[in-house]
Amino acid sequence: MAWTFVCPTEIVAFSDTTAQFSSRGAQVIICSTDSEYSLLAWRNAAQKDGGLGPVNIPLLSDKNHQISRDYGVLIEEEGIALRGMFLIDPHGILRQITINDLPVGRSVEESLRLIDAFQFVEKYGEVCPANWQKGQEGMKATKDGYAAFMENKTGDVPMADQSSPGVSSTKTLKQALTNGH
Repeated sequence: MAWTFVCPTEIVAFSDTTAQFSSRGAQVIICSTDSEYSLLAWRNAAQKDGGLGPVNIPLLSDKNHQISRDYGVLIEEEGIALRGMFLIDPHGILRQITINDLPVGRSVEESLRLIDAFQFVEKYGEVCPANWQKGQEGMKATKDGYAAFMENKTGDVPMADQSSPGVSSTKTLKQALTNGH
């Protein structure tokens, strides 16, 4: 919402990193339930006065709330939208949805990481494990791919077999995965 406190920090943060999004072939568009006049006044006001100042991304007015409703972020009773972020790939496929409650802003870094991850999957046909970062290896989406990834990540670390109470033996992670446990 225009003239609030968390929204401008997000818009300025995304605006400041436009080049990083562009270098990935991505575009950021901000959509607000405010009118185009309110958004224009907000953009023209200095940050010290609660405004945005100049930004490098388009601000889209959703005054009739149709976009917010269609994307499932509209709080109907209040006529405002939650903080939604939608990554849509070049084929028009929605790849990721993040919806934050109003007091918590979205992360530019996580947005860029997700774009990198989806582009990696598209290019190499592998999956990206938890906390994957650009430049890291992916993983084949198979049992063997997972085992190889975990072995490279943790080494062949012994683990306790706790499948039966009172029975203790030691297996390696690789053995446990190979045996299907």
